Amino acid sequence: MKLNTFSFMAVLCCSFAFSQNADSVSVTKLRPDIPNIIKTNVTAFAFRNLNLSYERVISKTTSLAATVSVIPSGKVPYVKLFLQGDDIGDVEGMVMNYNSITLEPRFYLGKGGYGQGFYLAPYYRYSHAEFSDYRYEFETIEQGVTEKHYVQLEGNVNGNSIGVMIGKQWFLGQEQNWVLDFNILGGHYGISKGELIASSSTRLTPERQRELQEELDNLDVPLVKIEATATETGATAKVSGPWAGLRFGLALGYRF
Repeated sequence: MKLNTFSFMAVLCCSFAFSQNADSVSVTKLRPDIPNIIKTNVTAFAFRNLNLSYERVISKTTSLAATVSVIPSGKVPYVKLFLQGDDIGDVEGMVMNYNSITLEPRFYLGKGGYGQGFYLAPYYRYSHAEFSDYRYEFETIEQGVTEKHYVQLEGNVNGNSIGVMIGKQWFLGQEQNWVLDFNILGGHYGISKGELIASSSTRLTPERQRELQEELDNLDVPLVKIEATATETGATAKVSGPWAGLRFGLALGYRF
């Protein structure tokens, strides 16, 4: 499998953001009796990422938040922006889905409080991704004749990571019930484990299995460990390695 493809899949779950100014509100509106905030990151919708966050304010400087994100099954979004040449053909037909759960305490700094102002948020994220219909081609040579074959790949990867994010949250509207949350920048790093299954278009002879095994053994993906076994129906592989990503975006919500 090509390195560009692995690199691309590693950054499937990132979303884009833009900055927006908002006026600070009077401290008289920072009411501790309105502790619940529900919101969604609207910039992630461009990547088919459906998400919902709940934040519970527990003191003037501290809150707890949880976010659930889901990318429904479908084609990889914006693949042509990330890959070029033959790599596009490899990934263009692939079907993927993704979901994650993020847990984070937030610490509000400086002026504001009770869920408003600049914040620092360490967090933990569990991620699960599945993909199918990935076509991988390889060549075999029998009696001096080169033949092309392909296998259909499907699999899943689970990631556990920790990170930290900085951002700023505002309360808007006459009653200060509307919420604007700017995730300025965050990053996380952890480990991942997964399993891949390759189904061959034809039953592989022992010689073709040997050649496929050699090709699998020669896969060179930095920092990723691959344990693959060729069989007469294709191949199976266990993968493990680092799991990293960035967080930045703009969320809109309501507090109650």
